[in-house]
Amino acid sequence: MPRPEFQAPPEIFYNDSEARKYTTSSRIIEIQVVFPLFHLFSERALELLNLPNDGVPRLLLDIGCGSGISGETLSENEHHWIGFDISQSMLDVALEREVDGDLLLADMGQGLGLRPGVIDGAISISAIQWLCNADKSSHEPIARLKAFFGSLYRCLTRGSRAVLQLYSDNASQSEMIMKAAMRAGFAGGVVVDFPHSTRARKTYLVLTCGSSSMQTSLPKGKGEDRESCSDDDDDERDVDGKQTVGIYDRHRPTKRMKITKKGKGKAWVIKKKNQMRNKGYSVPPDTKYTARKRKACF
Repeated sequence: MPRPEFQAPPEIFYNDSEARKYTTSSRIIEIQVVFPLFHLFSERALELLNLPNDGVPRLLLDIGCGSGISGETLSENEHHWIGFDISQSMLDVALEREVDGDLLLADMGQGLGLRPGVIDGAISISAIQWLCNADKSSHEPIARLKAFFGSLYRCLTRGSRAVLQLYSDNASQSEMIMKAAMRAGFAGGVVVDFPHSTRARKTYLVLTCGSSSMQTSLPKGKGEDRESCSDDDDDERDVDGKQTVGIYDRHRPTKRMKITKKGKGKAWVIKKKNQMRNKGYSVPPDTKYTARKRKACF
């Protein structure tokens, strides 16, 4: 059976029947709430957030909260949370279950729309990969990732973390997600739990918000024997070539200057003239004099 994100957009795939099936399925509940072998996706995400252990409740985001299963973990740890989801059916089930968090119907690909610096951390369980699909003609995955990570960076307090568990379809998709996060200003990397296992393998994108002085070392990935995988190297791989810990530096590309000391140049002028021609404007033909610099005086 193809993956859910390949079958339909999330607001259509998670309709009333699918939302109730997802929530009432004993296997899903067992995996996400009870069965300790998988370290409880949401509990592991909360662990990777590395919140201060001072007894003070934090305000957290649950992005793609669905019916509130992962949000219950946040409530059990006495944190306040806000849940985002694009499926009205999933949120209706969450309301019926009387979850403690505040729920918002929103498309994360259009940005989160929260005030700057008010969120102490964010988690997401199996939701970010949906942004890589163009479900509508107006959807551009790179632009949607940019809107999401940009708004997430703005609403987080400096020094806080976002932990996003995801199932990427291929290496190119993972690279596109990571590049979007780095361009938004985040630092961090990928933590892989149980890298030797096919079923238990879980990938977490651990992002830190803030300047380089606030960055901390990336957490260690857990192995099949419950022992942590070493992360002595910035990009360490296990014997099978699978990455267990990947660290990336914060990178915001500098804006390219259109005007240099020598001027815009002939190539730039010709490019602009071609753009004007394509728009239907009347443009003088290109000659050997095009973009030639005039003398200061005749």
